[in-house]
Amino acid sequence: AAPGPRGYTALRDEAVKLFNSLQQLESERDPVPLMQGVLQTCLDLPPLVDEIYCQLVKQTTEPPAPGGQGDLHYWQLLTCMSCTFLPSPPVLRFLRFHLDRRSRFPTSEMAKYACFIREALGKTKGRECVPSLEEILVLMRRQEMICTVHCPGAPACRVAISSHTTAEEVARELVSRLGLSQSPNLFALYEQSRRREQPVGGTTLLADVLTRFE
Repeated sequence: AAPGPRGYTALRDEAVKLFNSLQQLESERDPVPLMQGVLQTCLDLPPLVDEIYCQLVKQTTEPPAPGGQGDLHYWQLLTCMSCTFLPSPPVLRFLRFHLDRRSRFPTSEMAKYACFIREALGKTKGRECVPSLEEILVLMRRQEMICTVHCPGAPACRVAISSHTTAEEVARELVSRLGLSQSPNLFALYEQSRRREQPVGGTTLLADVLTRFE
């Protein structure tokens, strides 16, 4: 088959490559780049999203070493997937059943991931970019990122954001912090690089903006 976008081959071949990446994930000391590679392939080839979800459900069902490094890495990748892509409705139902079954043991670390993933799936609407390396690291710990926003005439503000936080939500929080709620002016966030400065759309996810910076 002729190469597809970004040099990808046939879907079946790419699915095999992703399966091999998942197998490698079990023993990888630094799984973050490998996780980002899997996410990028799924973003570029959407038909593979369901395949990876199904593989991850399979790998996290009765693993040979529950709670071990391999099991943990699979749950962490599943966490990153849940904040980036929504599977098709049949796979989503299958996934939720899997998460509910794991949640029956609320004190386990994997149950905490299951609860986090279930909540994330209710907020995920699709991403323009895959999570940055920093975002993957915080998702692996089920935490939030800290975003620094520079405000004219005021000190820089540090804001905690999740994978689902929009520019409009951050702008509203900053307006409240700076005591500008009664101001008649409109406020927005701007993305600034060496070459340009442009407004960030209100519905844009801040996590996508941070990935572009990376």
